[in-house]
Amino acid sequence: MGLTREKKEEYFEHMKNLIDTYQKIFVVHCDNVGSRQFMQIRCSLRGRGVVLMGKNTMMRKIVGEYLEEHPGHPIEAMIPLLRGNVGFVFTNDDLGEIRDVLLSNTKPAPAKIGSLAPVDVVVPAGPTDCDPGQTAFFQTLEVSTKIVKGRIEIISPVQILTAGDKVSAGAAALLTKLDICPFVYGLTLVKVYDNGSLFAPSVLDITDEILAAKFGSAVRNIAALGLALGMPNTASIPHSLRSAFSTLVSIAVECEGVSFTKAEPFIAKLPAAPAAEPAAEE
Repeated sequence: MGLTREKKEEYFEHMKNLIDTYQKIFVVHCDNVGSRQFMQIRCSLRGRGVVLMGKNTMMRKIVGEYLEEHPGHPIEAMIPLLRGNVGFVFTNDDLGEIRDVLLSNTKPAPAKIGSLAPVDVVVPAGPTDCDPGQTAFFQTLEVSTKIVKGRIEIISPVQILTAGDKVSAGAAALLTKLDICPFVYGLTLVKVYDNGSLFAPSVLDITDEILAAKFGSAVRNIAALGLALGMPNTASIPHSLRSAFSTLVSIAVECEGVSFTKAEPFIAKLPAAPAAEPAAEE
């Protein structure tokens, strides 16, 4: 049953108010995420963010209406992302911390027949709780086994599913029999919106330390290029000045009677010249 007209109007106003209130948005996909898991995610974000799900057609319509009321708003860049089981996580908090909260709320899940495997699934070698009477089942799935102490033991690891494959009835039955939940489901981060900028979630892995190191490396490369070509630039000038100063100090140290104010501390550190020996009497 669809939403009533009143509920739709309420939803429209709610989403528009969220766009006005929050400057940061995670665009997420929510395939295979159940209502109980959503409740846990909302509890984890309480006071820090708001999760909003809905039909992508309705979300596109809301964004379209919002753009009519606010022409040129950067939220327009998110329209192409409103496809499939999509939702928004609104926040004004630190994006990295909210990202960690979202990724931590995952749930192991069994392989269901007909679903697509998001990752490769390998059944490990080792003993099982299956009795020898089930050997034929493993043979049907081409899983090599042996009998050890009255139990079936898998001889070597077997890749039962490849990412993107549909889960077959046999694979699902084997994983269930071995009590293996191979998949982990949660909100999948698609894009991050921050004050008009839209970027990939991987950008959040870049810390201030990484930025400082990359900037320092670039400055060193520019300075080295300027020095090698004999073409001064902002990065190379400090190195040139230091080299020139070192040369001047060396001259002042080596030549008596030649000095300047900044060189005097270096000259003062020189060891005193040994006293001349008195001339021998004849």
